[in-house]
Amino acid sequence: MAYTAEISRSNPACIVFLVDRSGSMASAIGGDIPQPKAEVVADAINRLLYELTIKCAKESGVRDYFHVAVIGYGESVGSAFDGKLAERDLIPLSLIADNPARVDQRIRKVPDGAGGLVETAASFPVWMEPVARGGTPMNRALQYANNLVSKWVEEHPGGFPPIVLNLTDGQSTDGDPTEAGKAICIHTTADGSPLLFNLHVSAAGGQPLTFPQSDKALPDSYSRLLFAMSSSLPGHMRSYAASLGHRVSDETRGFVYNADITAVVQFLDIGTRATDLR
Repeated sequence: MAYTAEISRSNPACIVFLVDRSGSMASAIGGDIPQPKAEVVADAINRLLYELTIKCAKESGVRDYFHVAVIGYGESVGSAFDGKLAERDLIPLSLIADNPARVDQRIRKVPDGAGGLVETAASFPVWMEPVARGGTPMNRALQYANNLVSKWVEEHPGGFPPIVLNLTDGQSTDGDPTEAGKAICIHTTADGSPLLFNLHVSAAGGQPLTFPQSDKALPDSYSRLLFAMSSSLPGHMRSYAASLGHRVSDETRGFVYNADITAVVQFLDIGTRATDLR
């Protein structure tokens, strides 16, 4: 059965985020909170990286169950990490944990033990900053990811297949990305083909279309193109999505259209859900 390979320090998994950093990402995301899309995406990825480091922390330190790349595409295509990790691609999780660009203090609400909520300050590591400049060279970004995936599969032929998550708000400005997306999924490990998931970050508002089974409800050719590029959700990801209230089937794909803040967070959580760590 595919997508069941054990993830361990000797057999780590690979996650590649592709982040649209075009000028249009400066506009506000759909929903009740007027926050720039670039900020929402950056916050979601920073939060996920922090949660991964906590999940993989043992008494001896953070274990390298994952190697992670965050690739931005806008004025240029390349690493979106800041600070000491700038210009680096796939990075072991322990190095990510030890090298945030900075640590913010943010206010969050937590239970007060009496049925209410109280505000408290919490540390929030930041590895990437929100950027919104230039066009949308998605084709080049997918080709960049393909190079990373190809090398990873060659070096880890028995491992859990790489996961590539593309977060974008606009149409590719450097040609049809379909072939570049297909190229990523051609490489295979003994556990299956790489997974390519796509998230459309919306400025329009309205109900997101999450993890659909077909493209019938999608409004235009571009959204249908992204859907067609997206891999089907493996069984364990479908089960997790179902536990969060999503309707899923064997045909469910890793695709979200018209995403709001909640959909962005859930997309990343579900899309990076891997097998048990050893």
